[in-house]
Amino acid sequence: MRDETTKTAVDHPGTGRLARADSDHPPVPRAKVAVILSNLGTPDGTDYWSMRRYLGEFLSDQRVIDYSPWLWQPLLQLIILTKRPFSSGKAYAGIWNNERNESPLLTTTRSQMEKVAKVMQDRYGDDVIVDFCMRYGNPSTKSVIEKVKAQGAEKIVFFPLYPQYAGATTGTANDEAFRALMQMKWQPYIRTVPAYYEHPLYIKALARSVREAYANAERKPDILVTSYHGVPKRYLMEGDPYHCQCQKTTRLLREELGWDKTEIITTFQSKFGPEEWLQPYTVEEVARLAEQGKKSIAIMAPAFSSDCVETLEEINEEIKESFEHAGGEAFTYIPCLNDSDDHIEMMDAILQQEMAGWVG
Repeated sequence: MRDETTKTAVDHPGTGRLARADSDHPPVPRAKVAVILSNLGTPDGTDYWSMRRYLGEFLSDQRVIDYSPWLWQPLLQLIILTKRPFSSGKAYAGIWNNERNESPLLTTTRSQMEKVAKVMQDRYGDDVIVDFCMRYGNPSTKSVIEKVKAQGAEKIVFFPLYPQYAGATTGTANDEAFRALMQMKWQPYIRTVPAYYEHPLYIKALARSVREAYANAERKPDILVTSYHGVPKRYLMEGDPYHCQCQKTTRLLREELGWDKTEIITTFQSKFGPEEWLQPYTVEEVARLAEQGKKSIAIMAPAFSSDCVETLEEINEEIKESFEHAGGEAFTYIPCLNDSDDHIEMMDAILQQEMAGWVG
């Protein structure tokens, strides 16, 4: 026989009490579904200690750096984290949203959340909660999962904002969500959104951004560089699908644009450490293109859902400088999809699919 005390508070809206529960039963909110958008992360500030905390958390993640902690941690704590916070802080300072005193990634992710929340509110009313978290830094994944649980979320759709799956991005974001659930007496049900590297609306949104950039460019680019964040080549050999998914995104984008293979290439940026990473390296490839006579290029970063230090600083400064130093003349950066209407439309379509059976 079903225990009547397990009925949710929907039987008595607004009371915070379960139907037929004893008077001393703890309050239980009305059951809801939560959507949590998850992005990489951001330091709280550009100062040394804020950067050190952020980099320490990021670079201690064994999904990101999988060397033995016995070897890696002394190097990280004693050498890397004594120097790198200064250079990283300088890079962040150059792109910092001074008005809100936060990184552009945080500003954009919040805006994405607010726009998705508006869509969900219009369709489902108060039955769906929408929030966002960061894998590293704040708001933390754990704090947001606890927050939506306190608001009544019994089911969670966890949405890592990475189009292509990699263990160092989607994998570790999901890990952190699962770790938060491990500490809960009453775990919400959870669905994790899969990689969407080939979703038709994602490809169409990328193509729209390219067409707009080309239409507005003073000089038509000779070639489009799709620059993805790099990972060690070893990860590919160990079974990570990221490289293959990046290549497919580029191919589908080219087909959507109706272009020839010579008009677009795939590269990888942000190499870190001594071992070989996925190639060609963006910073070297743009110089080679300039030397071969392609004096006007466009570049975009399809693996990023929001502009951040890797796009606003690394692409627009380091990579651009490499291109111009080799003789390049016209450099067009195509922004990430950010909170554009077609990006939100894509998120909504994916969420409708992933929430099937959970909301009416």
